[in-house]
Amino acid sequence: MPGHSRHSASYKDPSGFIFQSSGKIYRQVNKVYAEHYDHFIHSGLYNLLTEKNYLLSHSEIKENLLESDDWYTTLLPDQLSFISYPYEWCFEQLKDAALLTLDLVKISVEKGMILKDATAFNIQFHKGKPVFIDTLSFEKYDESVPWIAYRQFCENFLFPLWLAHYHKMNFQNLFTIYPDGITAEVTAKLLPAKSKLSLGVWLHVQLQNRMSKKSRDATTIRNFSKTKLLNLVNHLESIIKNLDNSSKTNWSNYYTESVSGKSYLTSKEKIISDLLEQVQGKVVLDLGANDGFFSILAAEKNFVVIAVDNDEQCINILYKKIKQQNIAGLLPLCIDITNPSAGSGFANKERSSFNERKQADVVMALALVHHLVIGKNIPLEHVAEYLHSISSQLIIEFVPKEDEKTQLLLQNKKDIYTEYSQEQFEKKFLQ
Repeated sequence: MPGHSRHSASYKDPSGFIFQSSGKIYRQVNKVYAEHYDHFIHSGLYNLLTEKNYLLSHSEIKENLLESDDWYTTLLPDQLSFISYPYEWCFEQLKDAALLTLDLVKISVEKGMILKDATAFNIQFHKGKPVFIDTLSFEKYDESVPWIAYRQFCENFLFPLWLAHYHKMNFQNLFTIYPDGITAEVTAKLLPAKSKLSLGVWLHVQLQNRMSKKSRDATTIRNFSKTKLLNLVNHLESIIKNLDNSSKTNWSNYYTESVSGKSYLTSKEKIISDLLEQVQGKVVLDLGANDGFFSILAAEKNFVVIAVDNDEQCINILYKKIKQQNIAGLLPLCIDITNPSAGSGFANKERSSFNERKQADVVMALALVHHLVIGKNIPLEHVAEYLHSISSQLIIEFVPKEDEKTQLLLQNKKDIYTEYSQEQFEKKFLQ
C-alpha cells in the first residue's frame, strides 16, 4: 500500500511483522497468533512486563493499515530514538540483556507463557536500560516441552559472554561473523583449557556440542517440567551474574589519571558546557567518548546523547555510570568510526549500517582527531568532510603532537604527519 513499507528484516515469524507508516513503526499481529496474543493480554503478562519496564509498551490500533488478509490487530509501540545491535554493545550491556531475557522467562511461565525465541536482537536499550521489543515472541507454555529457545539463548548470550570473560576479549567482532549466535562447536574450540574445570561449561558447552552432533531436535528430551525449566534458568542466571571482562587499557583511564591535572579537566568542562549552551537541536553524537565524562555533561543538559568509542572498557565504564546515576538519555555503543557497523543480513538490508542510522544535531569530537590522523593515517581534510556530513554543528578539540597520548600513538612509527598542526587543523575545518 502507498505510504506503508514493511521492514526488510521482518519476514521470519508468521505471527506478524513490523512496518513503517507516516514515519512511525507499527507491528501487525496476524490471525495465526491471535490465541497467543489474547492470552498474553488477558493473563496480565503484558501489564506486568510493561509496568516493570521490561517490555516496550504499545497501544492497539483497530485498523488494518495494510489491508492484509492475515490481519488480526495492529500495535503502535513506543517509538525508539535509535536502534542498536548486539555487536555494538559492551560486555555489561550484553550481560544485562541476557539477565533480562531470563527474567522474562521466569515471569512468563507463571502466566502460562514462554519465550519461543531468545535472540539478542529482540532487545534494545531505551532510557538507559535494556527493554524487550518483540511482543510476538511470547507463546502459550506447554510444561512437558523443553524450552525451545535454550540453544539460541546460549549462542546469543552465554557463549559470547563466556568467551569475553575467560579471554578478557571483545566479543563484538565475533558477533559480526556469527550474527545468529556463536555455536557450541565454535565456543568449545575457543574456550581455554582451564574452562573445562567448570561444571557450567561442561553442561552448556561441551554436552550441548556433543548432543548437537547427534541431533538438533531439542524435543527428544523427555519428562520435562516447569521445575526443570526454572532450575535451568536459575542456573544460567547464576553463571551470567558472575561473569566479568574488566581490564585496563591505554584509554580507559584517560580522564581520571592521564590528563594534565584537575585544572585542565575543570577548564575543559567549562568550555564544553558553554558551547553546548549555544547548540541548536537536542541530539548529540559524541565520537570517541572515552568513559563518557562529556557525554554525561551533555545528558545533564537534557540532550539525547549517543556516545561512541571503540574501546570496550571505556564503554563498560560509561554504561555502569549510566546505571548508577540513572541517566535516561544516554546510549553508549562500542563502534570504531574508522570501520563502523556495516549493513548486514539478507541482501544487506536486515540491519542498517551505523552510517545510515547515525543522526545528530551536533557532533562532539574531543581528544579524537589525533587518533584518526596519526593512529589511522586519515588526512585532516577527510576527517573534516566526514564530521561535516553528520552535522553542521561541531565541537572539536585539537590535540598537539606534544601531548603524552599523541606521543604514545607515535611510538614505533615514523613521523610522516607534517600537516598535523593547529594551523592546518583550523584551515581544513574552516572550509
